[in-house]
Amino acid sequence: MLSLPHPSVLHGAVSAPCLCCRKGKDQFDNLEKHTQWGIDVLEKYIKFVKERTEIELSYAKQLRNLSKKYQPKKNSKEEEEYRYTSTRAFLATLNEMNDYAGQHEVISENMTSLITAELTRYVQELKQERKSHFHDGRKAQQHIETCWKQLEASKRRFERDCKEADRAQQYFEKMDADINVTKADVEKARQQAQLRHQMAEDSKAEYSSTLQKFNSEQHEHYYTHIPNIFQKIQEMEERRIVRIGESMKTFAEVDRQVIPIIGKCLDEITKAAESVDHKNDSQMVIEAFKSGFEPPGDVDFEDFTQPMKRTVSESSLSNSRGDGKSEPKFGSKSKGKLWPFIKKNKSPKQQKEPLSHRFNEFMTSKPKIHCFRSLKRGGAGPEDFSNLPPEQRRKKLQQKVDELNRDIQKEMDSRDALTKMKDVYIKNPQMGDAASVDHRLAELGQNIEKLRLEVQKFEGWLAEVEGRLPARSEQPRRQSGVYEAQNPSGVNSCAQDRESPDGSYTEEQSQETEMKVPATDFDDEFDDEEPLPTIGTCKALYTFEGQNEGTISVAEGEMLYVIEEDKGDGWTRIRRNEDEEGYVPTSYVEVYLDKNAKGAMTYI
Repeated sequence: MLSLPHPSVLHGAVSAPCLCCRKGKDQFDNLEKHTQWGIDVLEKYIKFVKERTEIELSYAKQLRNLSKKYQPKKNSKEEEEYRYTSTRAFLATLNEMNDYAGQHEVISENMTSLITAELTRYVQELKQERKSHFHDGRKAQQHIETCWKQLEASKRRFERDCKEADRAQQYFEKMDADINVTKADVEKARQQAQLRHQMAEDSKAEYSSTLQKFNSEQHEHYYTHIPNIFQKIQEMEERRIVRIGESMKTFAEVDRQVIPIIGKCLDEITKAAESVDHKNDSQMVIEAFKSGFEPPGDVDFEDFTQPMKRTVSESSLSNSRGDGKSEPKFGSKSKGKLWPFIKKNKSPKQQKEPLSHRFNEFMTSKPKIHCFRSLKRGGAGPEDFSNLPPEQRRKKLQQKVDELNRDIQKEMDSRDALTKMKDVYIKNPQMGDAASVDHRLAELGQNIEKLRLEVQKFEGWLAEVEGRLPARSEQPRRQSGVYEAQNPSGVNSCAQDRESPDGSYTEEQSQETEMKVPATDFDDEFDDEEPLPTIGTCKALYTFEGQNEGTISVAEGEMLYVIEEDKGDGWTRIRRNEDEEGYVPTSYVEVYLDKNAKGAMTYI
């Protein structure tokens, strides 16, 4: 009789792996959730850094716009204001703020390249690695589950065969004990019982083999495959944690790298602030607005207890240099400048105005300087800036002379370049026609000639102003390196009306041209001047078209009078008749000077 172990014994030996598989699957689910959370944290940090870079770029842009907004506009009055130390310091601050904004752009660029881009690429790699590890884990889990199912099938088959063998054995014993059953039926029952016992033995052997295989696979699963997968997942997670820590360190280092440069910008702003010099700025204001006029003298006491008689005041609002001079009669010629601040008294009623009214009039009135040849007809102001005080007029004229000299230099450079081009064309005709540049060269020559005439005119006015101003300790007026011309003595001088408050005239000795003051009540009329004497004659060698102001046209062979010889500037002053006179190029005329009159040339 066969004896087999009950299947429940084997079932108890293999019932534990099912729970382990279930727990292993749960651990994979937990790890999958945790690693996904780690990736979400990394992506959240990437988003944080990206928004920080956007803020840095926006801040830098706003700083640049702010600096640009307050930069002085070119060729504007604002640009002239930046000559003071305080405004220059402000300009330096604007420039440093521009560099300061550049450092915030550097922060944004470095964070984008070193953190955002690197972490974005790393997240993609991390997702791929995570997917691979969990795929291997699921594959191992499925394999052990398949082995478990095979073991369960083998066990159930073995259990079924054992039960069938037990029933066949009981049937055989029953048939063998029954005397009414034939011997053939008993033999048949015995063979059936033996067959069932053999099938049970085969199922037992198969089940035992399957069980051994499963135990081996289970051991390999729980002690090799799963630990390796978990180890890889752990290493992946640790690398993620280390990487986000390194990124946070880089986040701080990017800021720290620009701190020295930002510090330099702030140091430059501090240095610019320390360079502010209030004394220098005040002196510049004084130089910019000083008029050059001398202050008026003391006002004499007028004794009204005596009979009404005007007392001549030799010092009222007049230059002290006029003391001791005889008083000219009203309407006579005056050799000195007339005081420019006070208007002519129109009536005795006006002469008795209170002293406070005269002082207010003196403080608020502007000098009246007229020059017949310097007013722009229909323009905004006189061409020679005669509406300005002497010092301001000198500065404006000097600026104009410098500007014209720069224009001359540009035209001369252009002419030199065209001349070289023409020489190249002459040597190499295939490169171009040399005659094609002649017209442009002629235009440049005419432009240079016109500009030189303008320079001569403004330098004449400048010499006149510098002759009127008091002696200054400053450096002499700059001379142009392009076109230097001596100051022509024949340029018309400007007359200034000057009189004392009581209506009397005072004289002032100066080097300016003596002018004739007409006896009239109109202050805005142009002053006349006496004609210069002739010092010789001249013959025009060529025809000259005097198109510029101050020149005169002459025809070839024409005879004219010379009233002023060439002073070294290439121009001679001539006269055709009492109403026509002007300058012509010295090379255009042949001069015959009167030796007796040459040394006696003076202004009347």
